[in-house]
Amino acid sequence: MTEVGPTAAASAPLWERDREIAAVEEALTTLRADRSSSGSLLVFRGEAGLGKTALLAQTRRIAEARGCTVWSARGGETLKSVPFNVVRQLLQPALVSLMPEEAREYLGDWYDIAGPALGITDPGDRHADPQGVCDGLVAAVRRLARRDWPLVLLIDDAHWADQETLRWLAAFAERLDDLSVLVVVARRPGEVAADSARYLDAVAAAAGAPVTNLSALTPDATAGLTRATVGPHADAPFCREVWAVTGGNPYETVELLAKVQDSELEPVEAQAAELRALNRSARGGGLVARLEGLGVDATRFAWAAAILGADISIDLVARLATMSHGQAVRCAELLCNARILTEPDPATARAGDSGLEFVHPLIATAVYNSIPPALCTAMHGIAAQVVTDSGRGAAAASRHLLLVHPDDDEEVVEQLREAAREHLAVGAPDAARRCLDRALVEPPLPEVHARVLYELGCATLLTAPATTIHHLQSALAMPGLDGAERVDAVFRLSQALLHNDQLEEAVRTVEAEAARHEEGPAKLRLQAVQYMWEGIYAGETTTPGRSERLAGLAATCTGKDNSERALLMLRGFDAMTHGENAEEVVDLCDRSLVNGRLAPGLGWTDTEWGLELLLMLANSYAYTDRLDRADALYTEALRAYESAGWSGGHLALAHAYVGLGHRRRGRLREAETSLREGLRLAERVGRGLPLYWTATCNLVDTLLARGHVDEAWSIAEQHGFGPPYPSTIVIPDPRSVRGRLLLATGHTKDGINELEAAEKAATVRGHHNPVMVPWAVDLARALATEDPVRAARLASDARRQAERFGTDTAIGEALRCAAALETGQRAVRLAAQAVAYLEASPCQYEHAAARVEYGIAARSVSELNRGLALARSCGADGLVAQAREVLETGRGLR
Repeated sequence: MTEVGPTAAASAPLWERDREIAAVEEALTTLRADRSSSGSLLVFRGEAGLGKTALLAQTRRIAEARGCTVWSARGGETLKSVPFNVVRQLLQPALVSLMPEEAREYLGDWYDIAGPALGITDPGDRHADPQGVCDGLVAAVRRLARRDWPLVLLIDDAHWADQETLRWLAAFAERLDDLSVLVVVARRPGEVAADSARYLDAVAAAAGAPVTNLSALTPDATAGLTRATVGPHADAPFCREVWAVTGGNPYETVELLAKVQDSELEPVEAQAAELRALNRSARGGGLVARLEGLGVDATRFAWAAAILGADISIDLVARLATMSHGQAVRCAELLCNARILTEPDPATARAGDSGLEFVHPLIATAVYNSIPPALCTAMHGIAAQVVTDSGRGAAAASRHLLLVHPDDDEEVVEQLREAAREHLAVGAPDAARRCLDRALVEPPLPEVHARVLYELGCATLLTAPATTIHHLQSALAMPGLDGAERVDAVFRLSQALLHNDQLEEAVRTVEAEAARHEEGPAKLRLQAVQYMWEGIYAGETTTPGRSERLAGLAATCTGKDNSERALLMLRGFDAMTHGENAEEVVDLCDRSLVNGRLAPGLGWTDTEWGLELLLMLANSYAYTDRLDRADALYTEALRAYESAGWSGGHLALAHAYVGLGHRRRGRLREAETSLREGLRLAERVGRGLPLYWTATCNLVDTLLARGHVDEAWSIAEQHGFGPPYPSTIVIPDPRSVRGRLLLATGHTKDGINELEAAEKAATVRGHHNPVMVPWAVDLARALATEDPVRAARLASDARRQAERFGTDTAIGEALRCAAALETGQRAVRLAAQAVAYLEASPCQYEHAAARVEYGIAARSVSELNRGLALARSCGADGLVAQAREVLETGRGLR
């Protein structure tokens, strides 16, 4: 057992903790070996009273003795609903000690994102993205850890940590390989559910080593502890009874032995029978009786402290317990002498913390549970007012309001709505949802009810589309939402339906609302939204005459407001997908801008329209050979989302479309890097969503262009890239890309079937852009041998559509296909024409492929070498290998 002396009763739970202490010391040795050493994580799990807190205290002592910086925090049973509570405890002392400009320098771009969650700066006007805040907190610790190396983070009672902290902890734990930090987590088994349990499981998995389960003390250890505490003369029967009464629970053993000392009980067999009564007074009902014995004032003070849970300052407790400051001071002394409350350990207390804390969480729980239910509810109501009056804000008071009985209180509803806004501003939508759910129970006044439902729907939009749908439909069905607010609610409802894969209902919802309005800005916006959702629908039915009506409506638009600009963008995208004249498409898109830039209110982080509209605009440019404009929009999206801390689906799509821009230009290595990052971020949001398909489809397409066929197949298999396809369109067409993949891997019949399915889907939708939906050229090549007549017809149709569309890329690709179906001088002439068009195109991969094919057809060493150089610059390894093989063998070259 761990050696401790007779005066080390406070460290008594460290008896029989040799294995745990050795693990800590080994981890500290590794941490201090080198600044570049990998971080590590230890998880200690044990039931209440088995010494988790004492083990963390000993870890602190060892770490500080070795010159480490130690930060610590602790979860609280009554504080689980307070977002970022534990991570604030952990990081605030380090950040508050810095001057504001120093904190901003250390956190860099993450200051405005993570700062509000940490309570060191005011939040902005927008709702913070939870994933972005989580990433910001990870970045904050990473940057501070480099400053404060070697750094040790201690988190006690993690089972009671708030969900936002656990999300951060799980993300941070996964990234310890390249960060020299030791994280030690202590928790009870069980006591968590749903997302919190999932996050704690992720933390345990990241530890790399099995979770250490603490056990109770053995009879021998209990005897040693007893003699170390009450004297070596304690006889064996007495020591055995101590173990029998406490079950070897270290906390209960320490408390019982303290009672033995206080009562001056002789530690001999004749007195052993008194131990059970003494033990009962230290826990549960016995503790409550002991508390009541201290008097009414002391009991009321302890109840108020338990209600507050944290920041137990004498002044706040006095106000909550309705007693004078002098009375409160006397009660605090009584409770400290009775080992119920204590002053915080100076080593772990936060800067400026002059309050009190319960000696042990078991005592806090027992005191809280002893408060009569009706009184407990009333005291939470008073606590909410006390916290509000102290200037801590509605969010801080909301955890108390959540526990107050509903009473038709209009003020409570408003306080909860304000708290929800504060929670959303720091990236805690779940906390906002709890506040608004509770506000509905109050309930709100009839004229406010719909607005609360609307706010609740907005709070759950990113996290629970199905729940959002219910709330917003309910809000729209009752009076209270009018004008622009109602239109916005309909738009958000349609967004939720879209994210819930109910696109047809999204279209019908907007269409029905538009029919309720007279001609004007509101109706125009709703019509634009309807056309937007119809424009990205990939189903096999489309509204008859939709494109004609959209064209007619857009023809009346001058771009005077954002609704008209949106319609111009939508008309441009529709014309691009249908393969109409590219110059007209570009003109429509240009007219939707203001001095070549997005209009105010139509930015990437503006919520009035959503990102889908702007992606339509950018993709219209990308597929009309205006890649400079498309790249500028894609890059602007990426910068905007990174600056705003939007690290979820928005950032995933931004990376994916930056990758698409690189792919279109022929920068295949850069495209692969961006697309892999987009897919990594999309994985965090969830599989099956349109953004996930976009990242996967473009990555497979890029890998095929690079000639990495096996890797493309592996990605497709790993990420489910195949039927059934999503209800929204994906760019480029996934059926076309999968068909090409199947052909490249030798699954010729399946590849032809997939390309024919792409043909059918494109025909139904009227998608005749031969670059965005490139099934025709691949199918023609695949059928060249078995059905040359059909192949020639397909190539001819592709060329006609390409000439109608009019871009160099589309015509050049159609000519490449035609050349591949010919032989002799006709093949050479067509290949030369393809090179001429693609040389003028911004798409360098296609240009490189055309050069190689022309060099082979013309038997030209110089053209092959030019194609080889282009292929190398693009990162098209397959083309490089093809050109080199022909050059090295000299087969058929002049």
